[in-house]
Amino acid sequence: MMLHATDAHLTAFAEDVRRSLQLTPRQLPSRYLYDPLGSALFNAICELPWYGITRAENRLLTANRDEILASLPGVARIVELGPGDGSKLLKLVECAPMPLTAHLIDVSEDALTHATRTLSGLDHITTVTHAASFEDGLHAIAELPADGGALVLLLGSNIGNFDRLASAQLLRRIHQSVGPGGALLLGADLVKPERDLLLAYDDPLGVSAAFNLNVLYRINRDLGGDFALDAFRHRAVWNATCSRMEMFVVATKAQRVRIDAIDLDLSFAAGESIWTESSYKYTADGVIRQLDDAGFATIAQWIDAEGAFALSLAQAI
Repeated sequence: MMLHATDAHLTAFAEDVRRSLQLTPRQLPSRYLYDPLGSALFNAICELPWYGITRAENRLLTANRDEILASLPGVARIVELGPGDGSKLLKLVECAPMPLTAHLIDVSEDALTHATRTLSGLDHITTVTHAASFEDGLHAIAELPADGGALVLLLGSNIGNFDRLASAQLLRRIHQSVGPGGALLLGADLVKPERDLLLAYDDPLGVSAAFNLNVLYRINRDLGGDFALDAFRHRAVWNATCSRMEMFVVATKAQRVRIDAIDLDLSFAAGESIWTESSYKYTADGVIRQLDDAGFATIAQWIDAEGAFALSLAQAI
């Protein structure tokens, strides 16, 4: 199987798979969970009664959107990192009293298309898409002419997909992008009872399992792999020491796997795992401390007690 050099995304996927599967322990970058099928499965997870992040954040956005926009009277540009289907941004800006330019940043062009379609009915919103990583997209935003204040949205607890060092680097990068007076609206999932976390990441209907195992199907489809999906199972665990949920796909028997596009042969022992995602959980005070360390002053923080979720508005100083 040959890769086309012009397909940059596929080439990057192949190289990341080659490198990550040869680490100890074996890993796969979590961003590759979100191909079109994976994104659809994740949207289904968000509808499950055991996964309350989206509902909690939507309640906070609905209840506080007027206060958020009123706190930033000079905002003219909104930048969303990982906009998903655009519904959260729609909820925030649908009643905005001023015209806004919305810059959407995501590696998935399908997600950008979907989000743009969601926002298309708002006459006061101009949408610009950036098919790029968060870091590259923020660099592009920083190069734009100043046209009023900028508000960056990092919602859906996307911050939790970064370890502590990487999340601190991302927040500092956001600070550099918006400059003094710019703002950040950050959604973060909070620590909750272990039983609730395990149900959220390993639901009884098996949607989370399908979402996780889909990354192996993606390797089979796009890179000529021969993973036997029925020879792997989904596993989710709470790591209290690191305050994070961890997801793995685990081999149920000894086996060999071939990935043609990267000329890679792998041997798995029974019980051997591939680490596919970490989702860090926060305390409300911990969010404020991390924002402070990155050069932001917290303007307001709202907590959804039912879903144990925090929405924090901060300004770059």
